[in-house]
Amino acid sequence: MSEEKSLNFIEEIVENDLKEGKYKTILTRFPPEPNGYLHVGHAKSICLNFGLAIKYGGKTNLRFDDTNPITEDTEYVDSIKEDIKWLGFEWANEFYASDYFEQLYQFAIQLIRKGLAYVDDSTSEEIALQKGTPVQPGVPNQFRERSIEENLRLFEEMRAGKYADGEKVLRAKIDLASPNMLLRDPLLYRIKHAHHHRTGDKWCIYPMYDFAHGQSDSIENITHSICTLEFVPHRTLYDWLIEKLEIFPSHQYEFARLNMTYTVVSKRKLLKLVNEKIVSGWDDPRMPTISAMRRRGYTPKAIRDFCDRIGVAKRDNMIDLSLLEFFVREDLNKTAFRRMVVFNPLKIVITNFPENAEELLEGENNPEDKISGSRQIIFTKEIFIEREDFLEDPPKKFFRLAPGQLVRLKYAYIIRCDEVVKNDNGEIIELHCSYLPETKSGNDNSGIKAKGTLHWVSSKYAKPIQLRLYDRLFTNADMDNIEGEYTDFLNPNSLQVINNALAEPQLLKDPEYASYQFLRKGYFIKDKDSDTEHIIFNRTVDLKDSWSKEIKK
Repeated sequence: MSEEKSLNFIEEIVENDLKEGKYKTILTRFPPEPNGYLHVGHAKSICLNFGLAIKYGGKTNLRFDDTNPITEDTEYVDSIKEDIKWLGFEWANEFYASDYFEQLYQFAIQLIRKGLAYVDDSTSEEIALQKGTPVQPGVPNQFRERSIEENLRLFEEMRAGKYADGEKVLRAKIDLASPNMLLRDPLLYRIKHAHHHRTGDKWCIYPMYDFAHGQSDSIENITHSICTLEFVPHRTLYDWLIEKLEIFPSHQYEFARLNMTYTVVSKRKLLKLVNEKIVSGWDDPRMPTISAMRRRGYTPKAIRDFCDRIGVAKRDNMIDLSLLEFFVREDLNKTAFRRMVVFNPLKIVITNFPENAEELLEGENNPEDKISGSRQIIFTKEIFIEREDFLEDPPKKFFRLAPGQLVRLKYAYIIRCDEVVKNDNGEIIELHCSYLPETKSGNDNSGIKAKGTLHWVSSKYAKPIQLRLYDRLFTNADMDNIEGEYTDFLNPNSLQVINNALAEPQLLKDPEYASYQFLRKGYFIKDKDSDTEHIIFNRTVDLKDSWSKEIKK
């Protein structure tokens, strides 16, 4: 991880452009559409665009592609800005495509005056038929040869609100026989009588993405416009429009989008999960959104390191979700405070510990961080351990607690199980154990060894909490290649709730939203739904990659 990485192909382009003096400085942009929450694929794009600018002394603009008023909302604008800042990046300027609506309209007028755009009265179905097929050229209609004067008048009337939605469109006049279907007179403007979140009801015609994108880049003097591979066919139109309008020549470059196992990133599909309440919201910790990862306890550094590791490719590939989880563990191991939480309590009575005595023990906050300090833990006569940490008839190599067997309590003493107490149904309700006073952690010269170490909490001081254990939302690794509806592959075990967990009291005294390692259990973070009476912790990730082991089985 520490070795110097070679340049990716986009970095090579930037370095060559700067070396040749093509630009004095670079300017990139991140152009989200405010119609949903950002997801892990956007995180890769954010890290690439902002990372390039940082590496080469340039800047990055945040520009919202708000050209579709029907699907856009200020809620999404606010969430996008929060996500970018949380990832650790700052934009040079905040722009909106709607800032340029008047300029884009004038660009369209220029194309009409040059005979390069016309108003078409055809329906969307008719236009699709007239475009032909990949092996058959398109055919012109009667509207393609309208005069410049008539096109100008009709386009002005479109802006004035004279026509209904879908009644007319503005199209570029390029080449109906082009092998690139996108060049067969693409749409530039459509009519939408809808309220816009920024411009209100000022406009009823809105530019298509292909028209707004390149021209907005040019207006801002963007040097490197970086898109995902699905925009490769759009690049010719991007260049054509800039050339015909004779404006600043921004250039588009494409990289492979992030495809990750067990993950769906389609906004339409994610929106369905939210609207149909399959998940609790855009920030449900099972979602692939940045806000969901934040709520689950993923760290900005882990996500940035993950994006850096997977790099920038020219071909689509599938990245294993376990790799992202690896970087989360790597970061949290260094930063997360250690705390003891018992998920399924089994009571232990330390028979030879004085009845009302209490002993203060010292527990380190993080052995990986020597300056993190320690906290005090109270040891009492009655404690709880995990029920799974005791077996009455254990197999060989079971190094936890069993009748007559020794085990160490973390930060405390070695104990021995002397008696198993059961109820009338034969169920184990508590254990009677004795402790070895000479085996206190940090001061043990007894020579007595115990092969296992267990976490525990004091019965008197334990605090009840709820745990939410999250797993993959889908059961199929490749959700882009499935037969049937994607909701058919929902993981029924993607959320497990434990209502009766018990935590050491220090956990509830710590700062809000700190990350924790619950000893032997995993990494956790306090959930925003918590209140003073109902404390909830979300599992961020297991201590180890158990999922990959299950798949191998």
